[in-house]
Amino acid sequence: MKKSKLMSALSSSAAMLAGAMMLTTSPAQADAAIEVITHAGAGGGTDVNARMMMIRTRRALKQDMVVVNKRGGGGAAAMNYFKTRPADGNTILMFTVGHAISMAAGKTKLTLDEMAPLGRGTNDPQILMVNCKKTKYKTPEEFVAGVKAGDKLTYGGTQSGTIDHITVYLWAKAMGQPMPNYVPFGGGAELATQLVAGAVDVGTLNLSEALSQVEAGDVCPMVILDRNRMEPIPKAKTSVEMGIDLELATVRGYATHAGVDKARRDELEAGMMKAMNHSLYQAYLMNSGLNETSPMGAEEWGKQMKMMVNEFGPALKEMGLVN
Repeated sequence: MKKSKLMSALSSSAAMLAGAMMLTTSPAQADAAIEVITHAGAGGGTDVNARMMMIRTRRALKQDMVVVNKRGGGGAAAMNYFKTRPADGNTILMFTVGHAISMAAGKTKLTLDEMAPLGRGTNDPQILMVNCKKTKYKTPEEFVAGVKAGDKLTYGGTQSGTIDHITVYLWAKAMGQPMPNYVPFGGGAELATQLVAGAVDVGTLNLSEALSQVEAGDVCPMVILDRNRMEPIPKAKTSVEMGIDLELATVRGYATHAGVDKARRDELEAGMMKAMNHSLYQAYLMNSGLNETSPMGAEEWGKQMKMMVNEFGPALKEMGLVN
């Protein structure tokens, strides 16, 4: 996607979001509405995703939906609030990679067994990128071979204990290597800039975070930690096609209480999946640098939820970040 096209698309997203914000504030109907619990403040990426999902889902279900923002604890406050709500099929929790990390770290009493997955909304794969002009690696195969051979590389990511930090650890482990030197930055935009400046050898980034640098030819994506290739970066290969058993992404999905009647769970899933396969939501995905593979049904989303929590727990302990 060209930068000008991306900016135009983002403007379109802003217009769609404005409509969504108006459609999801209905105090008079709040008692009958489905609560969609998020851990982010209004206007953030997670909040936006919830509202974009809700535009068509409420129509499919013929029921109002309202966002309930519960901030704090890396998603722990939202999960703890969800745990107090009745299992009547009128509560949905947005579950993200941050929630999985908090759950794996024991920051909430909520367990996976208490949740019934409904569907995934977004999947933004972790991508290992290098500086095109300073790296010795010209292909994904050369990069993987170098890592396996023990090349001393400095990796950049976001703060300690985040998905980026865990990704670097699990990537090194999959390559049979110890945890490399890891440099935390304030965010993906800063990391992409510092990768170009040569502050680190490898950046752990989502595509949207480094799109301008990729388009400029300064940053070269090497390995997508996923099973699906990404059209804007055709030279990057996936971990799966390279025989590496590691899939990691920044994800947002939805779950309700495990005690909810199956017929109601199926109804919620069907409504949400219909909404997320609608052209309106698909346009939002495209505008966000994602594609049609993001929406996923309950069964596969549930497997991904379990995979994250089960992998993150041991990783955090091995990294010395939890007892």
